[in-house]
Amino acid sequence: MERWVGKTAVVTGASSGIGAAAAVALADLGLNVVGLARRDQLVQELNANVSGSGEIYSRRCDIGNLEDISAAFEWVEEFHGGTDILINNAGIFKAGRITGAGDMTLSDEELLAIMNVNFKGVVMCAKKAVSSMLKRGFHGHIINVSSLAGQYIPFSSYFNVYSCTKHAATAFSSSLNNELADCNSQIKLTNLSPGLVRTELTEARPLDEPMLDPKEVANVIVYVLSTPPNVNIYELGLTTTGEKRL
Repeated sequence: MERWVGKTAVVTGASSGIGAAAAVALADLGLNVVGLARRDQLVQELNANVSGSGEIYSRRCDIGNLEDISAAFEWVEEFHGGTDILINNAGIFKAGRITGAGDMTLSDEELLAIMNVNFKGVVMCAKKAVSSMLKRGFHGHIINVSSLAGQYIPFSSYFNVYSCTKHAATAFSSSLNNELADCNSQIKLTNLSPGLVRTELTEARPLDEPMLDPKEVANVIVYVLSTPPNVNIYELGLTTTGEKRL
């Protein structure tokens, strides 16, 4: 990880869960972390948990809004020299169906929010990060935090559009890896697919259900970043021991 000390890592969805844990882990290792989130005040408070030489900077950004994304990455260029690492982590999960059957039907606004954040936001943030890396000739790393639900269709229909967006994000990761190879770029891209993680998105699930801790996912992110420059882990899935597919 020594080559990343002093570099800039942009972490989306950094106010809680995996994003918050990743931001603290990277700052502990000496990186300057820009945490993007709608609740930017929570990102700034993460500095109290940093024990290393790095620092966390907060920037309010709705990953479902293109204007917010563009402004945030321009701010990173101006004040932090550009994006060296992108942890594309922001995501929304709302349980429900689109058919009107049963007791949980997603509204049009909820459906669009899931699609905008979980897929469109991932694509646009990656585009901004790649542009920053290419124009500086920097061999950076992008980690798209997808989901195990992006590898198969969960049995529960309440996952509906969420799983579809994660499948789309997984396919995008493969496509972008091919594109980066076509342009002879040394930028690395990893699609990370965790199973259930104990975050705000899963707070309604039983406390005794096997789940990963956000810090455990952050440790895996650090591991992926620590691989040699010529080694690209393009896909990595992880679950806690004993977790079943839904």
